[in-house]
Amino acid sequence: MAFIDEIQFHAKAGNGGDGVVRWRHERGKEFSGAAGGNGGAGGDVYVRAVRDINILARHKVVKEFKARSGQAGQNWSKQGSAGEDFYIELPIGSLIRNLKTDRVVELTEDVQISKLLHGGRGGVGNEHFKASTNVTPMQSTPGSLGEEADFTVELNLIADAGLIGLPNAGKSSLLNALTHAHAKVASYAFTTLDPNLGALPGGYILADIPGLIEGASEGRGLGHKFLKHVKRTKILLHLISLENTALVGTYKTVRKELEKFGYGLADKKEIIILSKTDTVPGTPAEVSKKIKAAKTLLKKYNKNILEVSILDDASLKKLSEEITKLLA
Repeated sequence: MAFIDEIQFHAKAGNGGDGVVRWRHERGKEFSGAAGGNGGAGGDVYVRAVRDINILARHKVVKEFKARSGQAGQNWSKQGSAGEDFYIELPIGSLIRNLKTDRVVELTEDVQISKLLHGGRGGVGNEHFKASTNVTPMQSTPGSLGEEADFTVELNLIADAGLIGLPNAGKSSLLNALTHAHAKVASYAFTTLDPNLGALPGGYILADIPGLIEGASEGRGLGHKFLKHVKRTKILLHLISLENTALVGTYKTVRKELEKFGYGLADKKEIIILSKTDTVPGTPAEVSKKIKAAKTLLKKYNKNILEVSILDDASLKKLSEEITKLLA
C-alpha cells in the first residue's frame, strides 16, 4: 500500500429534523390540542486521532463523509431522535484545514477528538406555538441545514527521533536492527520511498526518513516531501556511511538542506552515527584507526558521535541507550 500523507475530502453534518403539525386525539374529543413534536438535531462530524499512519490511504478512495440527519418530530409531542455523529479517523500528526473557514485542527495525541462540523438544529412543532391566543397553531419550523465544507489533511509524522542522511546511508537497516521493524532494504539509493516507523525500548518512536540529496529543500529528489516529517522530532540521528570518502562534505550537504528547509530542524539535538563500520576494510586495529580519524574530522561540528554496525549487538545496544537517554 502506497504511503499517503495528503488527502482532500468533503464532509457534511446532518440536517436537523423538521418540526411537525400534529393533533392530540382522545376518546370523545377528536381535537384535544396541538401535539406536534420538535425535530431531532443533526449529527456532528468529528475527527479522531489513531496510531495508524496508513489510514489516509484508505481515505484516498472515499471522498465524502456524512453524519446522519435528525428525525422529524412525532405525534404526542415526541421529539424526533437526533442524527448519529460521524467520526473520521486520521493519524496522529494530521493537520486538517477547513477550506471554507480556513480553520485548522491539529491532532497531536492518541484518541484525541475534535469537532469539525456542527449538525443542524431541529425545527419546532406546533405545540411550541400553543398559547391562550393561539389554541390551534398551524405553525411549525423546518430543521436547519448541517454545516458542510471541503477539507485538506496534511500528515506530519510525530516521531521522537528521526533518521536522516544521504541515500543509502543505512537508515532502513539501522531502523530494522534497533526496532525490529520491517523496512525495505536494498543496495541501491532511494530504496525507501515512504517513511518507516519503529518503536525503541520504552515506547519511543523512531522514523526512517527517505534520503536527502543536495537541493532537497528546493524539491530535488525525494527528501523535500519528507523533511516535514522530522519537524516534530526531538532529536535527529544523522547517519554518515563510512563508505563515503568525503565525510565532512556529506555531513555539510545534509545540514545545509535542514537549514534551508527551516522549521528549526537545524537547531534540534543531533547524534552523528558513523554507519556501515562493518564495510571498512582492514584488520580490527586498522578499522579502529579509520573510525577514530573519522570522528576527529567531524568533532568540530558535533562532539556527539557514535559508530554502529548492524552486525554488532554491543554497538546497537549502546546507540539505543544513548537515544533513550536523550529522549527521557
